[in-house]
Amino acid sequence: MTKIRAAAVQTSPKFGDVDHNVTSGLNAIPKSCDLAVLPELFSTGYQFRSRQEAWGLAEEIPTGATCVRLLAAAARLNTTIVAGLAERQGQKLFNSCILARPDGSWERYRKIHLFWDEKTIFEPGDLGFSVHAACGTRLGLMICYDWIYPESARTLALAGASVLCHPSNLILPHCPQSMITRCVENKVFGITANRVGSEQRTGAALEFIGLSRIIDPGGKVLATCSREKAETVCAELDIELTDKQVTPRNHLWDDRRPEFYKL
Repeated sequence: MTKIRAAAVQTSPKFGDVDHNVTSGLNAIPKSCDLAVLPELFSTGYQFRSRQEAWGLAEEIPTGATCVRLLAAAARLNTTIVAGLAERQGQKLFNSCILARPDGSWERYRKIHLFWDEKTIFEPGDLGFSVHAACGTRLGLMICYDWIYPESARTLALAGASVLCHPSNLILPHCPQSMITRCVENKVFGITANRVGSEQRTGAALEFIGLSRIIDPGGKVLATCSREKAETVCAELDIELTDKQVTPRNHLWDDRRPEFYKL
């Protein structure tokens, strides 16, 4: 398969209403797509007042109720689904996402770069960046604030990702444009699934900026959502466009000079 149909699902969750949030998110997935990406923490909302509150809304992967519903929906729709949720494992909490395949198999990623008050709620991700075969291609998983570090997308691209799946709860204005650069500099597709609405549960209100979008390896925005509405956009991804040949004499990976990169 060289072409897949992908969807970015932009939601407007009600904090703590997991059943409503999961139902509305799953209902927004088109019936004829190969890949659907939903936002970060799509099942719970974002602004936890305490670690204890987050613990009460978190679940284990893949046995928690939200994960069971995601896996069932992936099978019913024949769609690979990537969605963010609060994960509980042992005594630890992670800001995670699950990749649910139609055959019932699954993968997980735990957010490595925590943002703002997330540092008082979650442990930093401990699984590293990894790439997974799904829906006829290779998917790299990253979550929200990971976008600001070029190393996140580059690590995934070097590991063979053709599509960056990027569940998000964005409040800063820079990411939608910056992901264009991430896609161009790695010759990959990017799917950022953000949310809309606001939350004011711990002081300052958080306003989520929407603008979920699907970007191609040349930096073209194939589809984009509004700033205000819960909605879904779709695009066809031609995976052959992720070939790393830039010109007849330039190859994105072969031309790298890592001996001169001081990190």
